[in-house]
Amino acid sequence: MITVQDIVQVIPDCIVYGNINGVVSHPQNFDPENQNPDVLMWVGVKLLNELPKLKCGIVICPFIEKALTNENCTYIQSEVPRRAFSSVLKQLFQKKQIFIISAKASIHRTVVYGNKVSIGDFVVIHENVRLGDNVVIGSNTVIHADTIIESDISIGSNCTIGGVGFGYERDENGDYILIPHIGNVHLKNNVEIGNNTTIDRAVMGSTILEENVKVDNLVHIAHGVWIKRNSLIIANSMIGGSTIIGENVWVAPSSSLINKIILEDGVTVGMGAVVVKNVAKDTVVVGNPARPLSAK
Repeated sequence: MITVQDIVQVIPDCIVYGNINGVVSHPQNFDPENQNPDVLMWVGVKLLNELPKLKCGIVICPFIEKALTNENCTYIQSEVPRRAFSSVLKQLFQKKQIFIISAKASIHRTVVYGNKVSIGDFVVIHENVRLGDNVVIGSNTVIHADTIIESDISIGSNCTIGGVGFGYERDENGDYILIPHIGNVHLKNNVEIGNNTTIDRAVMGSTILEENVKVDNLVHIAHGVWIKRNSLIIANSMIGGSTIIGENVWVAPSSSLINKIILEDGVTVGMGAVVVKNVAKDTVVVGNPARPLSAK
């Protein structure tokens, strides 16, 4: 049984109006028409004008005047409600990860891995791969040779990490021949990768995702890309080879980045944008070809 008091322990510096001993049955999205007194919701600034309509329930919300509250509701006030709600879900409602290496996985004898590693059904891990602690790999994913996966990393299902990239050169007859890819992929701590995503090995050196990079489903990251810490690459994005993406960059869904460009720190790439030139720090680019919209 989870109570409001349990939730308060998770959220630092919160203020509660209402029943501190109330029981929480389950979390749900904010619904001003809610009739269940035991559900937990959250509301941010954008929907704060809907909060007075709420007649029942427990809600994590921004700081408000007590005069605006309803006596049948419980308000857990926090500076960043969404972050607080996320912390509550993680600590009180999320199922604990069970670390199991499936008997149906194929793992090369040279693979080295740390503590608390979970490997799903039909995963294939090739030679000389290194896995750190607290690594989760979803079913049907393939990890190619020499890949380095540090700690606290999750990789979804049906991904291919460290495969050969699309790099060709013409021979003397003008026919395309594949350039050998003898590099690897290096995923640093706290990287998260969604389902059906491909990250190619470098021709030489490494394709690198630094600490806390988050990659969504259905993303392609080509050979030799370097993505710096805390950047987000969203669904259906395509990152061309040898591109450098700075810290705290947001690449929106269905965006395409040509090879060998640089996105400096804090850049935002708009949905569906086609980026063909370097982008300066803290710039928002949109369109095809992408052009600056404004500075943050």
